Amino acid sequence: MTKAVIFDLDGTLLNTSEDLGSALNQVLRKHNRPIVSKKDYSPAISNGVKALLEVGFGEELNRYDVESLRQQVLDSYEKNIAVHSFCFDGIAELLQKLESLDIAVGIMTNKPEFLTKPLLKQIPDLCHIEAVVCGDTLKVAKPHPEPLLLVAKQLGVDPQQCIYVGDAQRDIEAAHAAQMRSVSALWGFIPSLEEAISWGAELNLSHPVEIISHI
Repeated sequence: MTKAVIFDLDGTLLNTSEDLGSALNQVLRKHNRPIVSKKDYSPAISNGVKALLEVGFGEELNRYDVESLRQQVLDSYEKNIAVHSFCFDGIAELLQKLESLDIAVGIMTNKPEFLTKPLLKQIPDLCHIEAVVCGDTLKVAKPHPEPLLLVAKQLGVDPQQCIYVGDAQRDIEAAHAAQMRSVSALWGFIPSLEEAISWGAELNLSHPVEIISHI
């Protein structure tokens, strides 16, 4: 029996692509580099700022101080963290249905806490979620299972009674390691349908509300 559903954040609950892409492009302009389009940077978002920089700078990235560039992107993003970010279609409905079924909800993201908490406060459908573990909450992050196990502990639920939903391979690996059922969020920032299915999730779903029929 499923007693809790835990979610990744970027690319699973929230479409943060335009805000993150804007931060990347601001840094690219600063360094007189051509900006990149949404279709090019969106698949990289779930893999973090380094992946975004690889899209923006390409093979030239090794000529720069990557940590400095990373901090520049983060600084820009922090200042404009929820200008264009919104819940994916169906997320609000899903959360309402889970609440009506008395299914607990948590978030486990590799996004650092100094970005996660302010962002969630500005999203009405998510600001009430209290069980939130970030990429720097522990000394390890996904695909290590410990952050997921911590969310389950906060919710008071056995890991085997949890579903974890994410849009990256590390999400599925973390769910397997934590002995949780895994859902690949095909509505998110997946690199391709074929690659996402190859991750081996128990469920590959194209719309958030589909989760309800698998509770």
